[in-house]
Amino acid sequence: MSRIYTVAVVGGGIGRSHIVEGYATNSDLYKVIAICDLDANRRNKLADEFGIERRVENFDDLLAMDDLDIIDVCTPPMVHYPMVMAALRAGKHVICEKPLVGSLAEVDEVIAEESKSKGMLMPVFQYRFGNGIQQAKKIIDAGIAGKPYVGTVETLWRRGPDYYAVPWRGKWKTELGGVLMTHAIHPHDIFTYLMGEPKSLFGRVATRVNDIEVEDCISASLEMESGALASFTATLGSADEISRIRLMFENVTIESDHEAYNPGKAIWTILPRNDATKAAIDALLANWVDVPSRFETQMRLFHDALEGKAPLPVTSRDSRRALEIVTAFYHSSETREEVSFPVTPTHPKYGSWLPEEFR
Repeated sequence: MSRIYTVAVVGGGIGRSHIVEGYATNSDLYKVIAICDLDANRRNKLADEFGIERRVENFDDLLAMDDLDIIDVCTPPMVHYPMVMAALRAGKHVICEKPLVGSLAEVDEVIAEESKSKGMLMPVFQYRFGNGIQQAKKIIDAGIAGKPYVGTVETLWRRGPDYYAVPWRGKWKTELGGVLMTHAIHPHDIFTYLMGEPKSLFGRVATRVNDIEVEDCISASLEMESGALASFTATLGSADEISRIRLMFENVTIESDHEAYNPGKAIWTILPRNDATKAAIDALLANWVDVPSRFETQMRLFHDALEGKAPLPVTSRDSRRALEIVTAFYHSSETREEVSFPVTPTHPKYGSWLPEEFR
C-alpha cells in the first residue's frame, strides 16, 4: 500500500486547481490537511469546499507542523523565493508554481539549498503531461523522429483590463514579468522538453495590448544545441486563444493540439515522412497507456519520486532553463544583441532581469 503524503496548499487561486486536478484525483497518494491564504474568505471557502480542517493565515505556522510532508506554493510570484527557501530549510518537500523564483541567482540558491535539504523540490510545469505530448516525447526519445530541423511556438492568448485589475499583476516587482514569464513560459518549456537545450537567442519584447509595466508581446529566434532553429511568438492580444507547437524533424512533423491551457491532453498530429516511419511509430505506440493531463499526472509522478521509484518529473534545473530563456529575452531586447547559453553568474542580468528602476 502506498504511503499517503500530507499537503498544505498555500494560495487559494491556482491552489484550487492543484486540489481538484492533482490531489482529489490522487486521493490514495495525498491528503490536503491545511489551507494557507491571507484572505480569510477565500481560505475558509476553499477549506469548506474540500473539508479541510486547518485554516492558516501565517505561512510560518506550516513550517512547525510535524505531521506535514509537503508545502505546495501557489502564491503570487514575488513571494515564491522566501517560501521555497524556508520550506526546504524546514525539511519539507516543496511543490511550487511558476515562475519558481525571480532571478537566476535565486534559482541557483534554491538548487544549493535543495541539495542540503531532506525535502525534494518539484516546480510546476503541468502542460508537459497528457497523451499528446507524451506520445510525441516517446517518438522523439526513441530516435524515430531523427534529426531536428526547425520548430515554432505560438502562445496566442487574450488578457485585458479585468485580468490586470488584480493589484499584483502587470507590475515588475510583484509579477516579475509579463507574457514571457506568466503565460508563454509553459509552451516554451514544452519546446525545450521535446527539442533539448537552447544555444542562443535573439529576442524582442513589447507592451502593446495593455496599460501595464510588463510586456504583453514577444518574439524570438533561437538556435538549439542540436543545430535546429526555432521561433517563439506570444501575445496577450489575440482574438481567440491557442497554444501551438510545431516541430519538423528528418522523419516526422509533429504539431500539438491547439487548446490554449491544456495542449498536451489531446492526441497530437503526427505526420511521418514515409511508410517505414509510420510503421515504427505505430509499433511504438501500439500498447499505449492513458496519461491523464496536467496536475493529475505531475502529482502522481511526484509521489513516485518521493517513494524512490522514479526521478522527479520536473526539476529545479528545468526551472533554471526556463528562467535562462526569460533572462536572455529581456537582455537581448534591451541590448539588441544575441545571448548565448548557459547564462552564468557573470551575466549582467544574472542577479535580476528587472529594469533598473524597478529593482
